[in-house]
Amino acid sequence: MSDMIMTVTGPAAPDSLGIFLPHEHVMSTFGADFARYPFYPVAEVWSRVIPYLRHLKTLGLGALADCTAAYFGRHPELLRRISVESGLSILTNTGYYAAASDRYVPPHAFAETPAQIAARWTREWQDGIDETGIRPGFIKTAVDEGPLSEIDARLVRAAALTHLQTGLLIQTHTGDNAPAATQILAILREEGVAPCGWVWVHAHQVRSAEPLLKAAEQGAWISLDNLTAENASHILGLLRAFKHAGRLGQVLLSHDGDLYCRGDFRPFEFLFTDFLAQMRTSGFSDEEIRLLTVSNPARAFTVQVRQA
Repeated sequence: MSDMIMTVTGPAAPDSLGIFLPHEHVMSTFGADFARYPFYPVAEVWSRVIPYLRHLKTLGLGALADCTAAYFGRHPELLRRISVESGLSILTNTGYYAAASDRYVPPHAFAETPAQIAARWTREWQDGIDETGIRPGFIKTAVDEGPLSEIDARLVRAAALTHLQTGLLIQTHTGDNAPAATQILAILREEGVAPCGWVWVHAHQVRSAEPLLKAAEQGAWISLDNLTAENASHILGLLRAFKHAGRLGQVLLSHDGDLYCRGDFRPFEFLFTDFLAQMRTSGFSDEEIRLLTVSNPARAFTVQVRQA
């Protein structure tokens, strides 16, 4: 297979996945203590997650990227079982999450060079995560508010090195932090990674479209990933700005839901039940909707080294 997306059940053709949510959580332990190997009450998770994902499949969902990172709940084997049982394609990730005041960054990352960290992440791509044989489909990083800290910058640089060795897309939790986005793009260029290898995650938190369009003009992906009734009007406004600028081809849409986070439940069906209709009412064509929900995520997550 020349072009592929790596799922927890193996490689898939990009054009086979259908509607693809690029930023969700099937389950996580976010907010709990740092843990290399998470514990889940599997029967409880199963009884909640499987029926809901099957429901989403009837609404039209084909694939999702699970953004639960190592040390706050990543569980590739459970994701693979859930993928098979639900009939949905699911991606897991490599990388470390340095938001939340570095709570989920493992100690070795503070002592190692970016190249040493990248070697760990690249081994997960080459050999599979732990002993599972399951390979990541993207790289997940995160930064705190304000200028990049030393560990933030180190992990971004490690992600760039990993991308060059694997072709995996980099997703960075950045949010309403345009200066950090500028710093991230500069680091990627220093390491030879094109902006189209990177996603500005939680970009919907930025109130003005201007910094987002500036990043998109450089080639970055812009993820508007908290689709809710409360955010719908704002996200529609951002989409109209991207449409006017001819940049819809660089936008990703998702919910940042979490079906099982220490018992809590954040759904991710608003796209299907409400937002698609709102987009049509706002003048978006079926072709533009397909671009945003099918074609863009398929292009973004296709394994491909994107050199500057």
